[in-house]
Order: sequence, then structure tokens, then C-alpha cells
Amino acid sequence: MDATTVIEMLKEMASPAYRDGMLRFGIANDKALGVKVPAIRKLAKEIKKDHTLALALWETAVHEARLLATMIADAKQVTKAGMDKWVLDFATWDVCDQACGNLFDRTPFAIEKAIEYSAREEEFVKRAGFVLMAELAVHDKKADDMIFIQFFPIIEHEACDERNFVKKAINWALRQIGKRNNTLKPLAIATAERISLQNTKAAKWIAADALRELRNR
Repeated sequence: MDATTVIEMLKEMASPAYRDGMLRFGIANDKALGVKVPAIRKLAKEIKKDHTLALALWETAVHEARLLATMIADAKQVTKAGMDKWVLDFATWDVCDQACGNLFDRTPFAIEKAIEYSAREEEFVKRAGFVLMAELAVHDKKADDMIFIQFFPIIEHEACDERNFVKKAINWALRQIGKRNNTLKPLAIATAERISLQNTKAAKWIAADALRELRNR
């Protein structure tokens, strides 16, 4: 199966109404066909892992093709350079999140790249750093607590970022790390409390939302 064939399959599954509705969720649809994620996941299961096809699909720049690429790419074949290339192509939050949660967090470079990307200025690259932190907290069951403890100062430092897609990812990372276990929870709460003292709207929202969830668990 090649990229051209897959694009034709995606076109057959597309819905103009769904494509129009993507805008309501903050997803730019100028390069989208209008295919729902569950349908893309079903297709990914049929294709199975195919890293070469994933790379070809990514290069089409079609929104759904890139979502599919994150699902069929092989984490064992992902390189640091490959990750760096893809993150610079992120133009919507959903492609960013799918790449991080389906693929990047399963690479040996996930922790390194989470820290690196969280310090970048580009909106979706920076978001990727914090989404990686959140996804690692959920998926890497064997990871040592110290991996996540090192993320707290970064979360606290970057909590002043007012950009919606960044601040929501920072909040997500803080909450997921705090929910991981009873050792990390009080540390996450303490971090959120310090963030609440920062004099920015983003920081106060991040802290309030995280504390609401973590204190009620």
C-alpha cells in the first residue's frame, strides 16, 4: 500500500460536515479532509506498523494522513532528527497530541525531548514538550518518580505562557504527574500552589484547575 492509495481511502471516509465542525474545536481544517479519529484508528489497525508509509503520509501534509502516520509509525525506527522535523510541522493541537501520545513517548528520547521542547518558543513545539510529560506520566508505568520530579521546576517556570494551547498542555502535564501516585501528588499540589502566586492569568488558571482536580482525588 502506498500513500496515494491511503489518501484515496481517507477521502472516501471524509465528511464535509465533520470537516466544517473541526473549527469549533480549534483545529485548522485548511489541509483536512474531514475524517473522524476513530475511523483513522480503524484504518491504522488494518495497515499495522509501516514506518516507510508513515513517513510518506506525513510528507503529504494532509491532516488525516499525518494523524494516521502517528499511529502506524514504528517508535523503534524514530530518530531524534525525525522527531525534530515532525514537531516543526505541527500546525494543530490534535496532530501534536497524537504524535506525542501514539509515538514520541515510546521512543528512548522522550524525556530528553520533553525537556528540550518545553523550552522552545514555537507554540506547538512547546506544547509537545508538555504533552510528552503528560503522556509519559500516563503510559510509562515503570518510570522512576525522579523523572517526573525534574519536570516540576520546568512546569512552574513556563506557567506564565498565555498561549491557550501551551497553557492547557502545562496544566495537563501537572495534573497527570500529580495523579500518577501518592508520592508525586503532594509535590504537584505544592507546585500548583507556587504557580498560583505568579501574577499572570495563565498561571492562575493553570494552578486553580490543577488544584481543583488534585485536591479532590
